[in-house]
Amino acid sequence: MNRTQITAGRDAHHRPRGVAAEELRRHNLATLLERLHLLGPTSRSELTATMGLNRSTIADLIGELASLGLVEEGPAQASSGPGRPSPTVSTRPDGATVLAVEFSVDSVAVATVGLGGHVFAQVREPRPRARVSPDKTIEQVARLARPLLESLPSGASLTGIGAGVAGVTRRSDGFVHLAPNLGWHNVPVGEMLSSGLGLDQQVLVANEADLGALAEYRRGVGAGVPHLIYLSGEAGIGAGIIHDGKPMLGAAGYAGEAGHTLVNPDGHKCRCGAKGCWETEAGEEALARHAGIPETVAGVGILDTVMARAEAGDETALAAIAEVGRWLGLGIGNLINVFNPQLVVLGGLYHPLFHFLEKAVYEGARLASLEAPGDVAEIAASGLGLDAPLMGAAELALSEIIADPAGRRQTGPG
Repeated sequence: MNRTQITAGRDAHHRPRGVAAEELRRHNLATLLERLHLLGPTSRSELTATMGLNRSTIADLIGELASLGLVEEGPAQASSGPGRPSPTVSTRPDGATVLAVEFSVDSVAVATVGLGGHVFAQVREPRPRARVSPDKTIEQVARLARPLLESLPSGASLTGIGAGVAGVTRRSDGFVHLAPNLGWHNVPVGEMLSSGLGLDQQVLVANEADLGALAEYRRGVGAGVPHLIYLSGEAGIGAGIIHDGKPMLGAAGYAGEAGHTLVNPDGHKCRCGAKGCWETEAGEEALARHAGIPETVAGVGILDTVMARAEAGDETALAAIAEVGRWLGLGIGNLINVFNPQLVVLGGLYHPLFHFLEKAVYEGARLASLEAPGDVAEIAASGLGLDAPLMGAAELALSEIIADPAGRRQTGPG
């Protein structure tokens, strides 16, 4: 993919007219830092060419970012063309580090991540399917996070906290209205995380499928694809939508609850209280039901059992996967008709099952989608696997300092 595509919308070529010099400088700082964050080490000459700015302006921007501790210059790379080799510029991961948290149905994950997507450390711990209170879960996060924060390099600057929740989440304050598969209702997760971690940094909370979409768009299989949908499959189904390179969140951040769209009026009752939701036909319980797995097996045990049987050629398991894949494809076809994506990314339990699901999913999507949008859309397994929402939480938190490098207060890890 052309390296300039990823952040083309913020290039200096497209700057609005009449922008004051200070605002333009901050815009260019953000554009430069974002390029380095997403694309990795880049030469000065390449930055000059792709941003459309002169060499002295690029040098000044690099100097300012370096003074903020966000980038550094390395030895010049040998050049095959005329002129002197150009120094290489790269981000400093310890210059802006965030704590990423993921609350999924079967696990809790925590990571420390720096600029450039550098993962300093991460840990994932199982979460029982029993109704674990938000308080106890926050205590678990704090216990997991403490050693990760303590192990950060000396002088590392902790700039924010990002968290993903498998539920209906209000981004403005991190309030989770409903997370049926977690057993949570009206929980101020953002406030609780801030208090439980004992940190002063800003806490940003979002739906885990939205964060999976963000991560896949920035660093995964959909890197730079401006129109994509990410589907997270676990106990339920969540959808994250990237439209024209930006998250589509809805009026209050609640968009993407695709798992609770009606697909079968005569279907099974859903945890949300409705009947015939998409996740009752294409989710984890449907897979267990069709595969004949007893109710005593739950969570990752269902996936492990079905995978083992499928790999051994068990016809019942293969038929169960195909049936779930068909329903999954039918739902995807509806999404293709509504959103016209270039790419649909399958995460969560669909990621390891993709080899077995692929044919049935494509057939179901083909049945449900119109020819024109159906021809445009591709379907692929997640490039980041289980960690997509966790890495999306990191990207969410890092986006704050990337958007305004000079305006963010930076503190130590505490």
